[in-house]
Amino acid sequence: MTGDTTAIQSGRRVSAHAVCTAIRDDIVSGVYPPGSRLGEELLARRYGVSRVPVREALRTLESEGFVTTKRHAGACVARPSEREAADLLDIRALLEPLGAARAAQRRTEAHLKVLRGLVRLGQERAHRGQLGELRSLGDWFHETLAQASGSPSLAGLLVQLRRKIDWVYAADPGRIPSAPPGGVRTESATVRAVAAWEGHGALVDAVARGDADRARELATAHAERSLAEYRSRRPFAVSAPKQSVNTARVKN
Repeated sequence: MTGDTTAIQSGRRVSAHAVCTAIRDDIVSGVYPPGSRLGEELLARRYGVSRVPVREALRTLESEGFVTTKRHAGACVARPSEREAADLLDIRALLEPLGAARAAQRRTEAHLKVLRGLVRLGQERAHRGQLGELRSLGDWFHETLAQASGSPSLAGLLVQLRRKIDWVYAADPGRIPSAPPGGVRTESATVRAVAAWEGHGALVDAVARGDADRARELATAHAERSLAEYRSRRPFAVSAPKQSVNTARVKN
């Protein structure tokens, strides 16, 4: 009896994780746009599960910031704000260089093999103008680089951060750095893609040499370019002054 109960509980946890991943992917891809209601019964039918794993998945997604729960409306897809989008890029500019430096110190030959293969594919697609295939390759590249850091905690943060950024961009394509307006493939978009993957190649070379300083420098430059492009597209929203906290009267 105990064994059966354990198996059921284990199965439920796996199911909740799978449902969470599926809902998150659908949110990021735009199946559920910001503000959409996420009814438990509807989700249960869509993913072929009971409402229990759906409820657990929604709690996880709420803790990650993808979902909000309102008293009378229930669970809904969150609406990312301009400030949140800018903050995510700021956080990325801090964490990705750290991950790259750690990868230069801790990577394995298996990591290098995958990274080099992805760079080769990415550069080929970029030069051919096959821009539609680059996002998935880029996600795979950055996830592998994060894993090469040898720190599961840091890798988890980096993967979750990029997933959140993808969602923010998908919610409003005008925010996407390096993306052609309206999805139209332009020469400038191809040039940017080629430059980006050349940068990825240089980063992998630094990681392969064990040059942590150079890896950190290249990752910082890449993150700063993305942030600069974002700010050039959203000058008003991003340049809005943040509220300051007056601590002059605070006493210990």
